[in-house]
Amino acid sequence: MKFPYTFLLVLLTSISIMVSCKDDDSDDAINDPTADNKKALGTSAEDILTSDFYNSLTIEFVYSLGFEPEEETKASVIQFLNERVNKPGGITVKETFINPPQGAPFDTNEIKEIEDENRTAYNEDDNLAIFVFFSNGNSSNDTDTTVTLGTAYRNTSIVIYKKTLQDLIANNQGSDLATLEITTLQHEFGHILSLVNITDDDIHPTDHEDLDNNRHCVVQDCLMYFEATSARRRDIAQFFQNRSTVPSLDLLCLEDLQAKGGK
Repeated sequence: MKFPYTFLLVLLTSISIMVSCKDDDSDDAINDPTADNKKALGTSAEDILTSDFYNSLTIEFVYSLGFEPEEETKASVIQFLNERVNKPGGITVKETFINPPQGAPFDTNEIKEIEDENRTAYNEDDNLAIFVFFSNGNSSNDTDTTVTLGTAYRNTSIVIYKKTLQDLIANNQGSDLATLEITTLQHEFGHILSLVNITDDDIHPTDHEDLDNNRHCVVQDCLMYFEATSARRRDIAQFFQNRSTVPSLDLLCLEDLQAKGGK
């Protein structure tokens, strides 16, 4: 990958209820049993945060050889979610190894096709499933000035552009791949949980959402701040120095998650 003199790392983000039972009898669910996992971003936030309909959670990591998640990432995502969601049945990680998809760089529609061909864990009974693909290729959204690290693109779907993370680290020796990967994944999980104001139901919409960078937090030290995973090339050393640890969610984000039933 060629990097210009300056570049910006951009992390794109590119119930109905009847008689206390979730309505699974919609036409979509009848025609496609996986339809509940193919809805708009943020629409499953309460299902993930609460135990009202789903008592447990499965995170499916899908990857090809050389692009598997870091060991620290697996442990951190469970800890991150356990601190926020109510899942008395527990959170488990499932790993699915696949042949490397061809045709990179990938656009979002191609990522969806990869998911549809390789995803094995879907919502079933009282278990909710989330898909995370660690991509062997870069994003087609990358430009001469920007690269994409990850995208939350459906209600239970995330792609992490592992190839891009590896390229970035290779060009900045001394930086930590695990910290960058964990920050990216947790940030995208924040979007899955509808941060910030993705479904227009936050309790602090005016004070919380950065209107210049929609769907991101106004608090600079927050995990959901738009620059939590962004930097200019001339500031790249400072970028990694500032991210020697993974940022936390600020009070506004935590209050919005709690209002949706989270911890």
